[in-house]
Amino acid sequence: VQLQAFGGGLVQAGGSLRLSCVASVRTFDTWVMGWYRQVPGKEREFVASIGWRRDSTLYSDSVKGRFTISRDNAKNTVYLQMNNLEPEDTAIYYCAADLSIFGVAHMTEKDYDYWGQGTQVTVSS
Repeated sequence: VQLQAFGGGLVQAGGSLRLSCVASVRTFDTWVMGWYRQVPGKEREFVASIGWRRDSTLYSDSVKGRFTISRDNAKNTVYLQMNNLEPEDTAIYYCAADLSIFGVAHMTEKDYDYWGQGTQVTVSS
């Protein structure tokens, strides 16, 4: 399984970016997908997750109302739409995949089986 994340970049505060993560799996619609982020020197932080059960999403408090996670199973892709970005959102963003029989979005990092390489998001003030 390979996950390839892209879409990061440099944006001014208040701006928007959309991250994409493409998964090389046959049964993408049975995976729970997540986004995490990490600042050098700090622990990796949960951002958002989307299950394969209908309407199953979960967000961290710091991004709720500003970020939206979605998925397109036909394209094996999960997206993270980030609006009203703040300098505190600057980090490397990673996508992750969990082959979960429950299909519910979650933030349990150890349960994610595969991780992408990360994409840098930088928000200037």
